[in-house]
Amino acid sequence: MRLGNKVAIVTGGGSGFGEGIARRFAGEGAAVVVNDVAEAGGRRVADAIAAAGGRAAFVRADVATGAGVKALVDAAVASFGRLDCMVNNAGVTHRNRPMTEIDEAEFDRVFAVNVKAIYHSAIHCLPVFRAQGGGSFINIASTAGLRPRPGLTWYNSSKGAAITMTKSMAVELAPEKIRVNCLCPVAGDTPLLPSFMGRDDPEIRAKFIASIPIGRLSTPTDIANAALWLASDEAEFITGVALEVDGGRCI
Repeated sequence: MRLGNKVAIVTGGGSGFGEGIARRFAGEGAAVVVNDVAEAGGRRVADAIAAAGGRAAFVRADVATGAGVKALVDAAVASFGRLDCMVNNAGVTHRNRPMTEIDEAEFDRVFAVNVKAIYHSAIHCLPVFRAQGGGSFINIASTAGLRPRPGLTWYNSSKGAAITMTKSMAVELAPEKIRVNCLCPVAGDTPLLPSFMGRDDPEIRAKFIASIPIGRLSTPTDIANAALWLASDEAEFITGVALEVDGGRCI
């Protein structure tokens, strides 16, 4: 068990990459706090983990708020006694269209969930990590923060911020044995894909796939396997990386 005796929070764990990460972590021995604003999906994932013999608790909370993230951290400590890994996976986007067509409310929501949630996680996780003598953050960024596409300017920018935050946090927290890394997935067949593409039809999907040298979209398993390694003790000397999980997209 690569995560035996560890406790993790996975935000946005009710579908897509977050579900894959939550299930993979639980399968490797971690106790998982599954978070989502969509209660049905989050409870489904937590119940499935428990039915398979794992340890999981569902907490509905909005990670765009400090109170929401505090509730997750409090639940992890109350339910499982500690917290070893915070996976900031929850993310939102605006539909692919010209940057000036995105209204201010959409812009604010993208940055609140994709960027400010990382700030909230630092505020509320760090006291626990420091008391324990270490911990790990894994931020789910995107290839969009490295090789941006037209039509997603504000989403791209939010993921670029997540990457820079990861690196800066890593340098500042390394002396305390607190690691901070991020994953940069290429587009996957998740609930956000239609918004990334603007419209979901075979022609647009084929264009997306053609930009990936390995020739397919990412899967939740791809992202979960990378997150598992970063969360494990095998990666204890790894911090500040933005790991591209992208089938060669960023080359």
